[in-house]
Amino acid sequence: MFVFLSLCLLILGYSFVTDDFSVQFVAQHSNSLLPMQYKITAVWGGHEGSFLFWTWMLAGWMLAVSIFSKAMPDDFVARVLGIMGLIGAGYTMFMIATSNPFDRVLPISPVDGADLNSALQDFGFIIHPPSLYMGYVGFSVVFAFAIAALMSGRLDSAWARWSRPWANAAWAILTIGIALGSWWAYYELGWGGWWAWDPVENPPMINWLLGTALIHSLAVTEKRGVFKSWTVLLAIMAFAASLLGTFITRSGLLTSVHAFASDPTRGIYILGFLGFVVGGSLLLFAFRAPLMKSEFSFGAISREVFLLANNIILVVASAAILLGTLYPMVYQAVSGGELLSVGPPYFNIIFVPLMSVLVVLLGMGSVSRWKKTSVDYLKKQLMWVAIAAIALGLVIPLALTLEFRIGATIATALGLWVVFGIVHDVWVKIANKASKLAGLKSLAVSYWGMQIAHFGFAVILMGAGLTSIYSIEKSVLLSPGQTVELGNYEFLFEGTEHLSGPNFEAERATFQVMKGGEYVRDLHPEKRIYVASRTPSTEMAIDAGFTRDLFITLGEERDSGAWSMSLYIKPFVRWVWLGAILMALGAVVAVTDKRYRNLKVKALAANAAESKAKSEPLRPVST
Repeated sequence: MFVFLSLCLLILGYSFVTDDFSVQFVAQHSNSLLPMQYKITAVWGGHEGSFLFWTWMLAGWMLAVSIFSKAMPDDFVARVLGIMGLIGAGYTMFMIATSNPFDRVLPISPVDGADLNSALQDFGFIIHPPSLYMGYVGFSVVFAFAIAALMSGRLDSAWARWSRPWANAAWAILTIGIALGSWWAYYELGWGGWWAWDPVENPPMINWLLGTALIHSLAVTEKRGVFKSWTVLLAIMAFAASLLGTFITRSGLLTSVHAFASDPTRGIYILGFLGFVVGGSLLLFAFRAPLMKSEFSFGAISREVFLLANNIILVVASAAILLGTLYPMVYQAVSGGELLSVGPPYFNIIFVPLMSVLVVLLGMGSVSRWKKTSVDYLKKQLMWVAIAAIALGLVIPLALTLEFRIGATIATALGLWVVFGIVHDVWVKIANKASKLAGLKSLAVSYWGMQIAHFGFAVILMGAGLTSIYSIEKSVLLSPGQTVELGNYEFLFEGTEHLSGPNFEAERATFQVMKGGEYVRDLHPEKRIYVASRTPSTEMAIDAGFTRDLFITLGEERDSGAWSMSLYIKPFVRWVWLGAILMALGAVVAVTDKRYRNLKVKALAANAAESKAKSEPLRPVST
């Protein structure tokens, strides 16, 4: 599968590079003037090519499983590869039946192509879709492991240990993919924001939330042998979310900058495939779950309970996002009326409180003990952490902005709650060591990965809160030589000049930015018209910084020679993407733990024997 799908991608890429407009997909998404880097990446610039790319990535994950699973029992690996192979066969049948990227325009081919969407002619398009797709498809590996475990009748710590590195890898890549999409939308779409709760943005977030719950549940199943049914269900739900995202994007149900135009037959096929795969999985789960026994030998206050509570919050948050995404479509289909709009107010009023509770529980769970934790112990461990977080949450935003906002205080305090909890937990673990450095080195690699990821989450929390509260913007009409003030900055509009690009014509503006009478830098936003499609596009000018971004988007020229424009100051917005990088890094560090790199069959057999003694064995199901 990997070899032949790779050949398909190479042939399609060659068709783009050589301007073979007899291939319909090339004619629809390329042009002879298109720069070479975008001719290559236009392979995933439309539905047919992107789905070929998606299926090729699934084959790549299958290849990786076959290479890195040699220490596992052959029958288990065979089941995993068989399940992924069936998924790959379903994807390939979908391409052949409805989405062939090699359909030809014969005998008279177009002289030139229609051009690639102007919004996609950007560096973000080169790196965002591949990372997002790879993260999406990666959860099919964990799904295959879960179904294989159900079929084999053995869900124990060995199965969870086999699955964890694949879940962490897929989650890390998906985290980077979502962050890149947020960054790309921020500087390309020109509205000054980094997350719009777009109906096509939401499925990756749902997938990410369920994946986050899954990687934590897998940890509990491996370490404590509990939550087995819940972990399997989360694996099925995470995979179902990736299929749902495919359906929403490619079914033609909605119009979005992220969506692919498509005919209804594609949506029907994907919906049927979704129902068959997920329905069959849930049916198997329904038969097997009642037979899976776990010993719930832990108290009402314990690390297991905190992790379970966080999992429930993540699932509720994903369900709320799913409801807000699908409700307008269902309402329109049932009523036949206009499409309703469910915007950011709905999502924020649900998502923000849930995440705030999750952060509080995260800090408590990180210092709690397995099985049972006393209330006095938690108070002793967390009292000073809470005091320091609240105090600095009040002081830091006020010192940075000279303005008190309760939302900024809460966001900063919650972020510091996590950070100080991490520091305290590390200190407790090395406090009795003769050498603190040796104590740090003795901590497991997976432990450091967890703490790096949690620290990244705290950075995202503070960045998102501060930039949402303290951002300022102004829309103005300026003529050359005029100045506008925003915050502590002055923006002098010096005028525009005409530029010619490889496949576009542009008006390029020049702004001189001053602060306190001192020169900061020049910014150059552009207004472009692409020659082939005559599509307008705006290129923003951004002065990026660790604590703030200056952001200018150029509007339309008026008859008087003045230009409309919007100016933004976005404090701490870079922290959102920095935190996402740290979270992904933490997951990658956890994957490198030697426990996952040196999986020995004997050790796993011992774990399976231990699990067998604790739970009733299940009768294997024939593949």
